[in-house]
Amino acid sequence: MHLVLGLGNPGRQYEPTRHNAGFLVVDRLAERHGFSCDKRQFNALVGKSRVGTTDAMFAKPQGFMNRSGHPASSLRGYYKVAPSDVVVVHDELDLPFGDIRVKVGGGHGGHNGLRDLLAQLGGGDFARVRFGIGRPPVGWEVSDYVLAKWSSAERDVLDGHVDHAVEVLEAVLSDGPRAAMNQFNVRRPGRSADAEPSTD
Repeated sequence: MHLVLGLGNPGRQYEPTRHNAGFLVVDRLAERHGFSCDKRQFNALVGKSRVGTTDAMFAKPQGFMNRSGHPASSLRGYYKVAPSDVVVVHDELDLPFGDIRVKVGGGHGGHNGLRDLLAQLGGGDFARVRFGIGRPPVGWEVSDYVLAKWSSAERDVLDGHVDHAVEVLEAVLSDGPRAAMNQFNVRRPGRSADAEPSTD
């Protein structure tokens, strides 16, 4: 059994914001596989499905981003999920918008959801599917940027990036994070690492 955590903030006002990329990806995968995360358990919305040959519990913690750890820890203990079988999907400032990367272990990099997960799970040896949102333009506070809505330019291509993130997550679950890294951790053609996002 794997535990897949999509990180975000609860509430309709946060649905269209960059910080909710993890929720977007989990919801899109659920739609693709014909299930929904609509059961409430340990202050998370959860749903269970099989991806390939892998059984997984998908969860969207509902205690706001900086309180993601307690629902994650409770679910992991209840379903007896090994730390190596936890997968976290989250927004990533250090990747250009739309770039998707797989990582295993590491620190929180200033991400409040990851910070709380590391504290509550007792370490960071879980896999991460990192959804690039890019760095904020000059003059923007990080907190304002991640809680802002996607720009119109980003919205035009967001669906395709979410679909790509779902493919990466499916590969992590079916083939393991190392294989998914080898397959997907390459720069996509025409992408620049230092490209700044539009904020209109």
